[in-house]
Amino acid sequence: MAIPAALVALFFILATLFFTGPVEGFLRGIQGGISSSFGWFYLICINVALLTAVILLFSPARRWRLGGDEAEPEFSTFSWLSMLFSAGMGIGLLYFSVAEPMMHYLNPAFTEPGTAASFHRAMEATYFLWGIHVWAIYAVIALALAYFAFNRGLPLSVRSGLYPFLGERVHGGWGHLVDVIAIVATLFGLATTLGFGAQQVGAGLEHIFGLPSTLGVQIAAIVVITALATLSVVLGLHRGIRNLSVLTMRLSAFLLVVVFLVGPTVLILDTFVQSAGGYLQHFLQWATHRGASSEQGAFFSGWSVFYWGWWMSWGPFVGLFIARISRGRTIGEFLLGVILAPTVVTIFWMATFGTSTYELEATAPGFAQAVGDSVPTALFRMLAEYPLAWLTSGLGLLLVIAFFVTSSDSGSLVVDSMASGGRLRTGVSSRVFWASLEGAIAATLLLGGGLSAMQAVSLSAGLPFAAVVLFLCAGLLRTFVFHRPATPPPPLPQRSRVNRS
Repeated sequence: MAIPAALVALFFILATLFFTGPVEGFLRGIQGGISSSFGWFYLICINVALLTAVILLFSPARRWRLGGDEAEPEFSTFSWLSMLFSAGMGIGLLYFSVAEPMMHYLNPAFTEPGTAASFHRAMEATYFLWGIHVWAIYAVIALALAYFAFNRGLPLSVRSGLYPFLGERVHGGWGHLVDVIAIVATLFGLATTLGFGAQQVGAGLEHIFGLPSTLGVQIAAIVVITALATLSVVLGLHRGIRNLSVLTMRLSAFLLVVVFLVGPTVLILDTFVQSAGGYLQHFLQWATHRGASSEQGAFFSGWSVFYWGWWMSWGPFVGLFIARISRGRTIGEFLLGVILAPTVVTIFWMATFGTSTYELEATAPGFAQAVGDSVPTALFRMLAEYPLAWLTSGLGLLLVIAFFVTSSDSGSLVVDSMASGGRLRTGVSSRVFWASLEGAIAATLLLGGGLSAMQAVSLSAGLPFAAVVLFLCAGLLRTFVFHRPATPPPPLPQRSRVNRS
């Protein structure tokens, strides 16, 4: 699996470097084509994933323990939640939490722009794109991989989740194809995130130190942070990734509390309650709309489809990583922890930063448009308007870098495991190779068209894996619901046992 996936990535890098203009045009064409032709498919996939997770949560299998009845959790609950949240959201929360609500506020899908009602609908849109659907995708992928690896003895790899349909053929050509799709999706999905991170690191350096945020600075940021991520992944899951994730989570909580206290605290609480209630009230409308009007169509093609492709391309990486750290949890505990806890934190985070920016727009009209026009600088421009800007801006830049590293190191660990056939312990050289390749793809995306290139690559990488997600959902339902076993089945024959060497 490693060689085909690496060849695809290297071909993309070389083609972009030598044919930048044609590649950029090609990527723009792909983005438009997928948005117009396959948006309905993404819509089905995200809803099927959520429905599957809900069914499993109320099935008898919710009491089963990943790894068997005697298995104990490898990590504390806080460490577990910190790692899965850092891997699943990462730098995206810092990059989009200020500008995105304002962009929805100025161009709402279901109401007139520039009103209090449009702001609450804008927050609903943000929750829809970052909330429960995202974590349901991650949860069903992770549960399929964890169960068949820890309970049935298969390799910890995406192919194992398709065992209910492929049987022993997961070890053959079909299994190899699934893992190659997963590796390619992960590489390009992570590269998109690293590209966003590089842009925001450049914006932070310019805001705090006056260093111009040129393309060269952004690529240099990718090089430096990829080196830090490589060091973290070489140190391993316990010494590197876990410690960095816990530190990042604590710093994030500190920044959230500071912004909550120095910002419009009462208005934030009001927005959180009202917009979260509106999100629940209009949940089916958000989850099933395809864009009947031009405004809704622009939201659907410009936001929804991109995010769904992005989450799908992150699916194999986040799913496998969450599976790797979840041994010893019951299925019910696993689903609640992976879906509900991060969703609540994400909604409160978005409400805090979005409302703080909305207050600035109310006192200085035009601020929302300004931050929407420059997404990488939006966080720092908002923080500069409130007390303790020196502290929050510096902490914001530090968190961008930390999330940058946690996304890259956990992604490299997962890609390395998939490329080696599901082995949990691999050599240092292969970890370094995959971490370096991710950084190279991210730099290439910046050279090949910036944001539009990153959006197109995410959509393209996520589309084939969306079909895999549907099969994973069907396999979980077949295993836990349709067959309704009274007790967990025994491990599979020796040929399928996971190789931990």
